[in-house]
Amino acid sequence: MIKTVKILFISFIIFAGISFPQSFTATVNNSTVGLNDQFQVSFTFEGKDVNGVKNFQPPAFTNFLVLSGPNQSTSMQIINGAVSGSLTFSYILQPRSMGNYSIGPASVDYDGKSYKSDALNITVVKGTPKTQAQNDNTISTKEIAENLFILATIDKKNVYPGEQVTVTYKLYTRLNIAAQMSISKLPQYQGFWSEEIETSANINFTTEMYKGKQFRVGILKKAALFPTQTGELTVTPFELNVPVQIMKKKKSNNFFDDFFNDPFDRGQTYNFDAKSNSVKVNVKSLPSGNVPKSFSGAVGEFNFSANIDKSEAKTNEPITLKLNVSGSGNIKLVNMPEINLPNGFEKYEPKTTENINRTGTISGSKTAEYVIIPRTPGKKEIPPIDFTYFDLKEKRYETFSSKAFNIDVKPGANYVEGNNASGVSKKGIKLIGQDIRYLKTSFDDIQKQSGIIIYQTGFWVAAGVPLFLLFGLVYWRKREDKLAGNIQLLRYQKAEKVAKNRLKSARKLMGSNNHNDFYAEISAALFGYLEDKFHIPKSEFSLDRAVLELEKKNAPVELAEELKRSVENCEYVRFAPRASESAAMHEIYDDTSKVIIEIEKLIASKK
Repeated sequence: MIKTVKILFISFIIFAGISFPQSFTATVNNSTVGLNDQFQVSFTFEGKDVNGVKNFQPPAFTNFLVLSGPNQSTSMQIINGAVSGSLTFSYILQPRSMGNYSIGPASVDYDGKSYKSDALNITVVKGTPKTQAQNDNTISTKEIAENLFILATIDKKNVYPGEQVTVTYKLYTRLNIAAQMSISKLPQYQGFWSEEIETSANINFTTEMYKGKQFRVGILKKAALFPTQTGELTVTPFELNVPVQIMKKKKSNNFFDDFFNDPFDRGQTYNFDAKSNSVKVNVKSLPSGNVPKSFSGAVGEFNFSANIDKSEAKTNEPITLKLNVSGSGNIKLVNMPEINLPNGFEKYEPKTTENINRTGTISGSKTAEYVIIPRTPGKKEIPPIDFTYFDLKEKRYETFSSKAFNIDVKPGANYVEGNNASGVSKKGIKLIGQDIRYLKTSFDDIQKQSGIIIYQTGFWVAAGVPLFLLFGLVYWRKREDKLAGNIQLLRYQKAEKVAKNRLKSARKLMGSNNHNDFYAEISAALFGYLEDKFHIPKSEFSLDRAVLELEKKNAPVELAEELKRSVENCEYVRFAPRASESAAMHEIYDDTSKVIIEIEKLIASKK
């Protein structure tokens, strides 16, 4: 009997040590949240060996901003000899809008099986104003604003059109930042062409004195602005939501209250809206006296060169003419100088390449390669090519002139002298005689065709097909001529194709986790598409202008909101944690593609 009890006892211990049920659950710390509140969603797997958990797949947080996550934590415990553990994937989320939403199930793989969590229902309400009391403690917004703020500064206040103004946004804080910050509103650069200056992906804080107080200071954003109009221009504020950690105020001065306070109490988190100051720039006109005809708006300090790849050529043989502008200034807005070709040359649209350095003062180079083809022989001369820019140091216009290009064009193999424009050589004309063998003099084997020919199908096919092809060819030629003479229309026609190519490039960069180039390509795809489709010059483009053009086309309000959200999310990702880069890149790629498709559908429906 005793032996049997021992066996049963040992079996129970062994069974308890090796048997533990697996489960995968989803929890939320609050199912009802305010519009501006943050909340935590956790997905927890419990089992014996959590190291065997693989392939965690989170749900799509479509209606929420992912502020942090996935954050992974593990715990182990032994109860009555049974070893168990739990693995938790958590996210910090913030709602995008009010309403009732569902967060779908997540999934993991364990021991050859797939486990799914339950869906979660979240109700988003308007919430309480941020300036009111939280957690029974009155928080002074004014006091927070004195210890945490954004300061916008510019390196110069009086400039010329096209002269770079660098605006820097710094975060000054003496408080602890509890979580990731999120952008509330981006600054607007009305009247400027802007270029983002590259900064660190993470904010690096240094110590700085400001008005007699010591602050931790980090650069949030830097932009190079190039005025496109004169007068007083204003840069609107940059607004940022910053979760700060505030220690709870003591309820009394009682010694026993202090004694029983939790020494590990980290206080409460308060979402503070930090708003920078606006800055003003005075833009004065460029000198109006003795302005060279070759001046097209280049301002800064530039060099110019022009060269051709050959000085001798044959008719119909292509020649490459290359123009290069390099230096610092508004290089992005620089227009290549005009080329005056002598008679007998044909010129094609140039291939333009840019190399822009955005690490401080905007600089770089722009190259245009023209293919020109001589159609007639002789000594040809391309006159000097002039490029003019306004030198900011000397406060005067400077002009570069290339040398004249002399080209000796000789007759090609198929060139025929005189008025023969067919391009057939004399040798070719002689060979025509060999094609005429003899003349037919007998017609005994020929039968007369019966019936009226105009009643036959073949007659109308033979007469109609060439006419149809002729009209099609004329229409195609007119369309090509129209596009060639109207660059704006050509860009409109090709806007969708160019955007698709950029999105393909962005997808490749996303696959290789090249974050910086990915976001640059996404921005170029979206902004370039909007500029071309709405005929907005680069120097006048802004998000507000694009939204206004959408409203003119009676676009749904939701489409304008989607456009704003796509642009803001692309900028917001700089403040997201590295762990969520991949998810953020996928979300931004999908949002950008969706916006372009919806705008294309809208424009097609208006035709």
